[in-house]
Amino acid sequence: MKSFLVLQNGTVFEGKAFGKNHAKIGEVVFNTAMAGYQEILTDPSYRGQIVTLTYPMVGNYGINANDMESSQVQAFGLVAREYVSLPSNYQSTETLHQFLERHGVPGIEGIDTRKLTRILRNSGAMNGGIFPSGAYSPEFLERVKAHPSMIGLDLAKEVTTDKAYVFGNHSLTKRNVAVYDFGVKTNILRLLDSHGFNVHVFPATTQAEDLMRQGFDAYFFSNGPGDPEPCTYAIENAKVLLQARKPIFGICLGHQILGLALGKKTTKLKFGHRGGNHPVRNLETNKVEITSQNHGFHVLEDGKTGTPTTRLNLFDNTVAGLKSDSLPILTVQYHPEACPGPNDSQYHFGLFYDMVTKLSSTGGNS
Repeated sequence: MKSFLVLQNGTVFEGKAFGKNHAKIGEVVFNTAMAGYQEILTDPSYRGQIVTLTYPMVGNYGINANDMESSQVQAFGLVAREYVSLPSNYQSTETLHQFLERHGVPGIEGIDTRKLTRILRNSGAMNGGIFPSGAYSPEFLERVKAHPSMIGLDLAKEVTTDKAYVFGNHSLTKRNVAVYDFGVKTNILRLLDSHGFNVHVFPATTQAEDLMRQGFDAYFFSNGPGDPEPCTYAIENAKVLLQARKPIFGICLGHQILGLALGKKTTKLKFGHRGGNHPVRNLETNKVEITSQNHGFHVLEDGKTGTPTTRLNLFDNTVAGLKSDSLPILTVQYHPEACPGPNDSQYHFGLFYDMVTKLSSTGGNS
């Protein structure tokens, strides 16, 4: 069947449908990763978005159970230059088409993704819709224009866990960490577990006081979708936990929430950072890491003392990490767990564990 990708600015692309045969509207963004479409689609940070892959082929290695970053497809749609219907990989259990169809997500192929990416770079990420149909209808654009903007949307509540749970192998020799789930990826939990933590995951709206009563050694603020500013519950909980002076590690949306709790401001990027090739300079070591990123908002540099920038995105010099001169916190805007992407930044989980161990050995004094 024909399918139409309709952008908010009136641009229309005609292609072919795959995946679920129904319409879906969201913010159209692009990702420059060359592989990892399954991890991208199941990353909760993509909730509410239609993902364009700049790599021209998708589906060539199929789908397997090990590459799920959550229990379902989180993206609202997938845009590709060419869909490969016959995957070749020994781990593959189904095609990408079958996977998207099973999870109720439409895809569109056969369009000029280079042209689309240039539009998004020049005009910025914008709302759009995938409409499987035999013919174009002006109603498609009307529906896209009526869709709410990503600014002001609290999507963390849509992707967070319904109830608390434990993850990984627990033992008396490991440190206990409470994870705020704003859309946490499975590989983050794996790496916390493998780096010496008993991992306890909690819903996004869990009160900080409830966690403090349980005596955790540290707290983790996860990645997630949407605008950080409407997550007022998370910002207030972060302020309370900061005063408890226990180590806190924040990634992506968690980094933004901690930044807001520290008195900084956030704003929307023009077209976001999404891909596996983003260079970041560690200002503490002067080394450059190639990172995996997926976010549309960022923390603004304000020049204030006390909360210096520790990492810098070398594409546009935006803030990619923060610390506090007086509080035991570690934040990064990118994804050190990768999946997909390079492993240059995976050492952050070791830094976090060392921070917890050091603070515990000194009786909790920073």
